[in-house]
Amino acid sequence: MSDPLRMLPAALAGGAGGAEALEPLLRIVLDALVSGAARRGGPVPAGSPEDLAAEVARALSGTGGARHTSDGGGDPGGGGDVLRDLTALLAYGSADPADPWCSAHLHCPPLAVAVAADLAVSALNPSMDSWDQAPAATSVETLLLKELGELVGYPSDATGVLTSGGTESNLMGLMLARDRVLGRATGSQVGLTGLTGLTELAGPAGLRPRIFASEAAHFSVQRSAALLGLGEQAVVPVPVDHELRMDPRALGDALKRSVSAGETPVAVVATAGTTDTGAVDPLPACAALAAEHCAWLHVDAAYGGAALLSDRLAPLMDGIALADSVSLDWHKLGWQPIAAGVFLVRRAETYASLARRAAYLNPADDEEAGYGSLLGLSLRTTRRADAFPLAVTLRTLGREGLGRLVDACHDLARAGAATVRAHPRLELHAEPVLTAFLFRYLPADSAWSDEVNAGLRRRLLREGRAVIGRTELPGEGPGRVRLKLTLLNPHTTSAEVERLLHAVAAAGEAEEEAR
Repeated sequence: MSDPLRMLPAALAGGAGGAEALEPLLRIVLDALVSGAARRGGPVPAGSPEDLAAEVARALSGTGGARHTSDGGGDPGGGGDVLRDLTALLAYGSADPADPWCSAHLHCPPLAVAVAADLAVSALNPSMDSWDQAPAATSVETLLLKELGELVGYPSDATGVLTSGGTESNLMGLMLARDRVLGRATGSQVGLTGLTGLTELAGPAGLRPRIFASEAAHFSVQRSAALLGLGEQAVVPVPVDHELRMDPRALGDALKRSVSAGETPVAVVATAGTTDTGAVDPLPACAALAAEHCAWLHVDAAYGGAALLSDRLAPLMDGIALADSVSLDWHKLGWQPIAAGVFLVRRAETYASLARRAAYLNPADDEEAGYGSLLGLSLRTTRRADAFPLAVTLRTLGREGLGRLVDACHDLARAGAATVRAHPRLELHAEPVLTAFLFRYLPADSAWSDEVNAGLRRRLLREGRAVIGRTELPGEGPGRVRLKLTLLNPHTTSAEVERLLHAVAAAGEAEEEAR
């Protein structure tokens, strides 16, 4: 008699029988993805958020426990029905980044080969906190990080870790900066002083640590400062130019004022690819100023780091190798499933404050015997083998193949910018640096610019026609709302981008008429 726990839906994905158990379920998932996308019929489901939330609630309330037997065993057929229905609903209710008119965020359509590799990771479920939970995956991550360090231009003793994304990577960079710079100033390991010690260091009578980042830097810089006990007020915003690049003269002046006021410059955060415009701060100048003031240089290249794959765009990253730490996100412009963040440091010894010994995970005698652990490289304990899909992708396409995808998206952005320039009712903010650009619709009455641009974006969402971004330029007062296209689908055509922009203009006209 067969064991009911080995039947669907209680079968396991791993082991000798895992592939056999997965195969029919994967067919269900693939069919449901097709049917859900067909029902959606566009980049995002039409209707209101309340309508979609109500449908999800109905679907979940209709599946809870009804398909299970009274003795707790699973119904072999029920698992497939639930999987099919909910997957179809998820596909219908998703914003599909593979759709040419879904171009709002740094939210890429993942490559099929990367998703297939990610399936292997999910089935095997390695955990990266000890060698005996992830033997091969430990080596894969270690070797991949070495390869990425070389891509950045780091020396052979660089190290790092896979992260959940730029927010975690930025937190790690600023944590190591805090520990290194304040530890040097106090002669102690700041990471171990605890909150009381940090409060004393941050106070008026202490070192008063300061972090310098542009006005266009990611909001995670302020969040990290708060989490690290420094307070958001420790972040000094540095003015930017029209293209939202940090002004190096303003950075130099801010550093000098800080030192004159008795403050301690802990870090300079340079952005290589801002979220809104893809702007790249002047990295060599930022590096020189950070070194002059004995501050840590962290480069947030979560978006722009992919330029290193392109011969055309790689010069934008000149100076990145001077950084003490770098953030990279391959789930932005690297076509990887989320999460594929990377954090790198130029010198392994700067990682000291993260080192941890847990007897049940990385005992010293195990490590001495060759069973290495990555535990002391991450803020997390349990961690997926997110390096594997990226390693597969790099070996499948190579730098040259991925570089062609980057260049294709860059070409789309340039073509889109040309369409905006040629349209009488659209205004381009600045030429694209990477694959994103800002623009706005010009209403007849400029006093309504912000309201009309915000409204036309929601109109396109409500109609299920397009997903475009919306942001605001630095400064105060009205007239700062801008729309954004972030083009990350290398299979999109310039004609599709042109039609999207004309649809934006038409939505703007409709929004004006409705007022």
